[in-house]
Amino acid sequence: MTTERLAASVSGTATVSSPARFWATAYTLLFLLTGTNLPTPLYRGYQQSFGFSPLMVTLIFAVYVASLIPSLLIAGPLSDSIGRRKVLLPAVVLAALGSLAFALAENVAWLFGARLLQGLAVGAASGALTAALSELEPHGDRRRAALVSTVASVGGLGAGPLIAGLLAQYAPAPHVLPFVVEIILLVPAAIAMATLRTTRPSTKWRPRRPSIPATMRSVFVSSGTASFLAFTVIGLFLSLVPTYVTKLSGSDNLALAGGAVTLMLACSVIAQIVASGKDAVGLQVAGLALLAVGLVMLAIAGGVSSLPLLLVATVIGGVGQGMAFLGGITEINRVAPKDRHADVLSSYYVVIYLGVGVPVIGVGFLAAATGLLEAVQLFAAVVAALCLIDLAILARSRRQRI
Repeated sequence: MTTERLAASVSGTATVSSPARFWATAYTLLFLLTGTNLPTPLYRGYQQSFGFSPLMVTLIFAVYVASLIPSLLIAGPLSDSIGRRKVLLPAVVLAALGSLAFALAENVAWLFGARLLQGLAVGAASGALTAALSELEPHGDRRRAALVSTVASVGGLGAGPLIAGLLAQYAPAPHVLPFVVEIILLVPAAIAMATLRTTRPSTKWRPRRPSIPATMRSVFVSSGTASFLAFTVIGLFLSLVPTYVTKLSGSDNLALAGGAVTLMLACSVIAQIVASGKDAVGLQVAGLALLAVGLVMLAIAGGVSSLPLLLVATVIGGVGQGMAFLGGITEINRVAPKDRHADVLSSYYVVIYLGVGVPVIGVGFLAAATGLLEAVQLFAAVVAALCLIDLAILARSRRQRI
């Protein structure tokens, strides 16, 4: 037994795990996030049915983030204290209820309620599932656990829009069937979480403000900033880019709108698999550079009304996002103390989801004033500049470390 696994076993946070238990946990993370991103290509249809503006889409997105972040801050430390199962099983149930609310939606209030439930579910599960994967990896390999976590997370983000777009375009009941499928997919996840081993508490839970151990604060800030920017781009693609695609393509095909999001995230997954095992800081530097290039191309694509250029920008941005995210979470996973593992990861996910939600809300307000194309172009330019600044900071710290 390795030293890392022995320490985890003594602390009661992990025991020797079977591959089946590890992959069942990855399945849960994958399809939990799939469900939360099913609405992405459907918002245009909701706008037509319920009569609301693109600004309302960003507000619905904001409710999701507003419920997710408090849930992250409470559930991460709680799962360190009472065990993963007692947090993760209710999270899966909340996710299923959120999908049910979408399937039954009769007005915009239902959409807000559904996103509230989904935010609570993802907030409760994100840090705990990532920590559980690290603890359940059969060989105690935290780097491999981080890779599986990022692939499952980004894979879920991409699978949701693709599944919903295809079903909404080519199957009956376009605003019901995707969520029925999601509820069915969550049944095995619920069973997997219900059968997780009960573990002894590794720390006593108490309400507290988010905090990071002093020994890892510099790593948290640098990696957190890179991931914030990477997920800012994902937030743009999940909320407004499907509409951007329909404007440039002149097509209302929902599979095409969802496919653009999926293309980006599929490139992210492939990049993570190919880059696995590389230096974590180097991955973040390269990822930020590619993100900046992809964002500039996204802005130009709108200016010249070029769908092919938009798709190239999507591929480059996806590769950059995957590399930056993998590098960030690998570093965090490596240095997080065992007794505060889910706590630290939950704080990290707070940074990520702030990146997903907060800037996009600003873009939504800007789009209402200037138009969608202009708002996306300005947003892309600002985030590209921030990527280059953080890239320079990370590159300097890497040179000092070497």
